[in-house]
Amino acid sequence: MNKIIEKEFFSENVVRLEIEAPRIAKARRAGHFVIVKVGETGERIPLTIASANAEKGTITLVIQRVGVSSRRIADLNVGDELTDLVGPLGEATHIENFGTVLACGGGVGVAPLLPIVEALKKAGNKVITVIAARTKDLIILEDQVREYSDEVIVMTDDGSYGEKGLVTDAMEKVMQRENVDLSVVIGPAVMMKFAALCTKKYDVKTYASLNTIMVDGTGMCGACRITVGGKTKFVCVDGPEFDAHQVDFDEMLLRLNGYKNIEKEAEREYLDKKEKN
Repeated sequence: MNKIIEKEFFSENVVRLEIEAPRIAKARRAGHFVIVKVGETGERIPLTIASANAEKGTITLVIQRVGVSSRRIADLNVGDELTDLVGPLGEATHIENFGTVLACGGGVGVAPLLPIVEALKKAGNKVITVIAARTKDLIILEDQVREYSDEVIVMTDDGSYGEKGLVTDAMEKVMQRENVDLSVVIGPAVMMKFAALCTKKYDVKTYASLNTIMVDGTGMCGACRITVGGKTKFVCVDGPEFDAHQVDFDEMLLRLNGYKNIEKEAEREYLDKKEKN
């Protein structure tokens, strides 16, 4: 069992949990994820490690309520324990001094982006970070991102904070004014698709983290199959990061939408049951 020692709401549906996990905290590197389960019959879901404190023996996860399993985790309180927590899993982010790196996060994608930004900065890179959300209330981890960035550009769809526009608007401006050696993008699949198209115009090597499509996280279920450069890959064991210019995002978007109706029905049943109790 792994105890929750701190809980913070970033917004109504986005929660930060700090969890006791000393072995994972010691071994984890940027890009790693864990498998989390709540309840003996609960679903196993993968979540990227947003940060870790080896001295305290804790890891931090950021959860957005989008379905039954994520709601069960987000509904836990300080003192509660996770039934299972396994990790670190996945391939760690390749970190070196590339030069100038453009790091872009959309919505809760800023959480898995944060440890990558930190590692890139510590490796000597100039890091320009773009964080984006639909509205001001959905911008997360801005202060933490600023700590490890040479420049931070905040974008909101409605212009309620930072600049009005999309991630790609900021990316375009940065790549027009200076040479970028590498870009890293994490967020909704459609955001990563258009971010990859944007960097391709400027011939900037780009990596995308496709963690949103993972289900079981061990390579056994096959739900996270994607096509990269014409070859089949499994996000959980081959990734979660891939060359964004080689990813078939249209295929990924179709796969992500495959179970939406079933997921919504399960969520309705969960909320109805919770309200009755």
